[in-house]
Amino acid sequence: MKITVSKSIIENMLIHAQPFLEKKDTSQITSHVYLNASNSKLTIKATDNEIGLLMSTKNINIQEDGNVTANGKKILDIVKILKDGNINLEVKKDVLYISQSHSKFKLPTFAYNEFPEFPSYEGKPRISINSNSLIDSLKKITPSIDTNNPKFELNGALIDIKKDSINFASTDTRRLAVVNVENQSSTEISIILPKKAIVEIQKLFFNDIELYYDETNLIIHSDQYTFFTKLINGKFPEYSRIIPKEISKNLVLPKAIMIDSIKQITTISTDVKITFLNDSITFESLSDDNIEAKTEINFNTGFSEPFTIAINSRYLLDFLNSINSSEFNIGLNEGNLPFILSDNNFKTIVMPIVI
Repeated sequence: MKITVSKSIIENMLIHAQPFLEKKDTSQITSHVYLNASNSKLTIKATDNEIGLLMSTKNINIQEDGNVTANGKKILDIVKILKDGNINLEVKKDVLYISQSHSKFKLPTFAYNEFPEFPSYEGKPRISINSNSLIDSLKKITPSIDTNNPKFELNGALIDIKKDSINFASTDTRRLAVVNVENQSSTEISIILPKKAIVEIQKLFFNDIELYYDETNLIIHSDQYTFFTKLINGKFPEYSRIIPKEISKNLVLPKAIMIDSIKQITTISTDVKITFLNDSITFESLSDDNIEAKTEINFNTGFSEPFTIAINSRYLLDFLNSINSSEFNIGLNEGNLPFILSDNNFKTIVMPIVI
């Protein structure tokens, strides 16, 4: 392989590849990026065997076709310190040479034919969904995804596809986030995506995308990228049963004022006690230390008697920071029962702190 490529182009591709590399064990071929120069384009692939990314560019001068692998972090480090302009990459006797003007580097390579195969999307069933709806929905449920839960299915999010809608759901056992999107589908299927994949999807995809799946993978294809993730094998909790069927008290609250009030309390404590009075709402810290924080806003709740809930402030702030509306709805039953935060098609059901 012998190519010349602009620094900005290959640097951008290598930066996008970094989250997909095996970082802990550099003796693994999955710590390498795979480069293929053929058919007048350069293709770069990276995978840790759980998620993978393929990128291509035709903005390249190929003097000699070929394939090579090289440590993904080291090749990026080299490219970064070079000057703007063209960079030369050449493979000689299983060594990758990188050069620009008087600067020369060489990196060892692995056998490129041992690089893991990427799943193909050709012939696979397709999920039809608007890319903006997908990214917006994943963004809203991401904060509620658990981490390091022994129940692996809770370390990801559910995409539950029905005939006329798609539900996106995640839970960390203390809260449940659900987004409902109207969507026509000829197939009903439920798949669980790992959190790492969901985070990377939000970084990569903005324009029109195509989603394909099989029993073990979800594949997303766009003009720029082809991405795959292994699916989590498990049964997601029956999320519809967790959503309260009836609500006794509903309030529409101002987003900005609520965020400001809660943030004042979080200087002292992450746990906040909120009391709804007839014409005001008070916010108090819940802390074992001998320090207190308290603030109050004027607001006509219509409550004839004080109503108190205690909550981990992060759950409320995560919800409020995920919505674009200036107001949101809170649905209450009793102070020790789950309550609902909602904005249009997005709901978060929160288990309160018992005090």
